[in-house]
Amino acid sequence: MSAVTKRMEDAALDGKARHIVPLSGGKDSTALAIYLSQQYPHLPFEYVFSDTGAELPETYEYFERLEHVLGKKVTRITALDLLGVSEKHGRSPFDVVLYEHFSGFLPSPRSRWCTRMLKIHPFENHIGGDKAYSYIGIRADENRSGYIGKGKQVMLSEEPNIIPVYPFKDDGITIGDVQRLLDDTGLGLPEYYQWRSRSGCYFCFYQQIGEWQGLKERHPELYEKAKGYEQGKNGRRYTWVDGRSLNDVENMPRRDIKQKSDEDGCVICHL
Repeated sequence: MSAVTKRMEDAALDGKARHIVPLSGGKDSTALAIYLSQQYPHLPFEYVFSDTGAELPETYEYFERLEHVLGKKVTRITALDLLGVSEKHGRSPFDVVLYEHFSGFLPSPRSRWCTRMLKIHPFENHIGGDKAYSYIGIRADENRSGYIGKGKQVMLSEEPNIIPVYPFKDDGITIGDVQRLLDDTGLGLPEYYQWRSRSGCYFCFYQQIGEWQGLKERHPELYEKAKGYEQGKNGRRYTWVDGRSLNDVENMPRRDIKQKSDEDGCVICHL
């Protein structure tokens, strides 16, 4: 049974619960963190980022700048905390889950274990059994269905002690307001928006051809790492792009990036 949604004005009155702002590295959750810190400075917000170990360099740099704006640390959590596995150089949380729990079977739009194992479960593990409000950066001008399914509201967890709150929806905050919040603090948009439409892992299978080509241009070492995953193990091969290998993609004519709709992709990674 999932928790009942609360309005911002009700959540702000609860001094006993935890107040958690999950961050993706995207513009909306970042703007929400700034908005809440400005509007409700008395609340002890916790800013949390579920790190897959496969994020873009621009995302990590953006969080460093956000910490200066907030004057507060962004807490990094990973699937390794959940699994009780220690960090080792050269082995990301994604790699641990991929090889030790899914036998090298890579995620895809039809088997999206990455969102569940690397984002949602670490978030739930971080909260435990505490009562917590989870502040979601869905804007008033959006109509997203998200991870849980069409027709339902976006939430990171259906655990009954984790209560979703939608401050931007409650307060009528739109894309123009988000842009102003980011500009007024000097933070602006993440730099990856120059060549990519959404936040997420560097090898996200929801990327457009033009975004893969942008990764090749901006981060050729990460592009080669993504190609390495396509080789698979035990003779199994895989392609991130349906029907095309990354060797094919890099030899294709350069594609433009199309603006995606609110319904495209994985909303948990793209907030």
